[in-house]
Amino acid sequence: MSHNPLRLLLDFDDRIQRDRDQAPAFLHRRDRRFALDCEQQGIQPDAAHWLAHMQRLSGPGGVRAQGRALQQRWRRINGGFAAAGAVFGIITMAGLLFYDGGQRINVTVLLAFVLLQLLLALATTVQSLAGWQPWRWLQRRLQKQPPGATLAQLHPVLMARAAHTGGTLFAITGLITLLVMLVIQDLAFGWSTTLDTAAQGYHRLIQVVAGPWSWLWPAAEPSQELIDATRFFRADPGSAGTAPAQWGQWWPFVVMLWLTWVLMPRLLLLAFSQWLVHRKAFSLLQRHPGMQALLYRMETPTLDTGNQHNDADDLPDTTTRAKPGELQDAQHLVCWAGAGDPELPQPLLASNSQIYKAGGRSSLAQDDQVLATLTQALSGETSPAVVLITRSWEPPTGELHDFLDQAREQWPAGTKVILLPLAADANRMPPDHLIQPWLRFTERLPAGFASVALMPSLPENPYQTGHPQS
Repeated sequence: MSHNPLRLLLDFDDRIQRDRDQAPAFLHRRDRRFALDCEQQGIQPDAAHWLAHMQRLSGPGGVRAQGRALQQRWRRINGGFAAAGAVFGIITMAGLLFYDGGQRINVTVLLAFVLLQLLLALATTVQSLAGWQPWRWLQRRLQKQPPGATLAQLHPVLMARAAHTGGTLFAITGLITLLVMLVIQDLAFGWSTTLDTAAQGYHRLIQVVAGPWSWLWPAAEPSQELIDATRFFRADPGSAGTAPAQWGQWWPFVVMLWLTWVLMPRLLLLAFSQWLVHRKAFSLLQRHPGMQALLYRMETPTLDTGNQHNDADDLPDTTTRAKPGELQDAQHLVCWAGAGDPELPQPLLASNSQIYKAGGRSSLAQDDQVLATLTQALSGETSPAVVLITRSWEPPTGELHDFLDQAREQWPAGTKVILLPLAADANRMPPDHLIQPWLRFTERLPAGFASVALMPSLPENPYQTGHPQS
């Protein structure tokens, strides 16, 4: 795994994004195991070793890290800036050195252009340090998807490096073009300005500009005599008293001017921007939220309970000790909450059956009337019993529990209540899972007071085969 800070940051950010789909417990065990292996091998765990470990775990068919893809994209951007800078360097220098044999090449224009290049180079560096993004519109065109929060913080320094790359190629091709033009043409340099500037003042300016190289190449610093002799005015194309060879003696100054104040600053600022990219990437990697979480997982031991059985799919045991009994012959039938509508099954109907309705839409006064009527009717029977017909798919309610509590207090002692849950199709047997809640309901009532029964004549009755209840 590469130790380049930018590549490490891009690969690390991509890996952290993919780890978001993993369970925290799995990530903790994985990274803690990696830290223990590094400790045994005497290796200090860091981002590079961790990414290499993740790459080995992914295997040959693993997901390719996005760091290389992003680096290649920025290399293409840098290459585009370099190509554009090289072309514009040739065109610009050819325009600055255009000479038709009559008009002189103004050194003052060259000085102004060099100053402009220097200011642009410094402005590019300042915007990267301040975090400005003047190239945001270009980034949106070159990138298919918006960058993440980490990469967005790198954009100012990355674009500054690309701009300095283009500026460096601009300076190099401009210098090469200058040297070629000096060889193949007889260029005539001079200086001119509209301001009332004496030659002595212009000479002092030239000395300041040529200060960095005057000790190395004295001939590249124009003398006072050369400056006096090569001033020209466009309104006076003739220059009597100036030797033709003197117009070309400016070339060492022009070459050193471009080399010192255009090419050298660009090279230095390009190196500084490269260092700034690495420093910024290293800082973002250390402050990355995923790095803090990774260090915590590597330093914190994991706790394993040893329970290898996952009981998430285990359901509680809902079976009951009670079982449905046989339906006894009872004269009194109570249809609870609309059960039995529109009609009751034929086996329940007899010539002496008394049918009552309670619960559901019936009012409390009507329920009390049913209780009072049954109290009088059951008082003369030796084995009083009441069949309470319900809907099996509707679980027992608190209202039914209150009704049975009042019935136990009012009806004669020893009265049996038989709950009969009916299916949606009254002529068929309700499924077992619908009967279980009614069995548990009777277990909560006083012992011997209520029970659940099923009609033996209905088909699909699992309780009529003699097999135990599941």
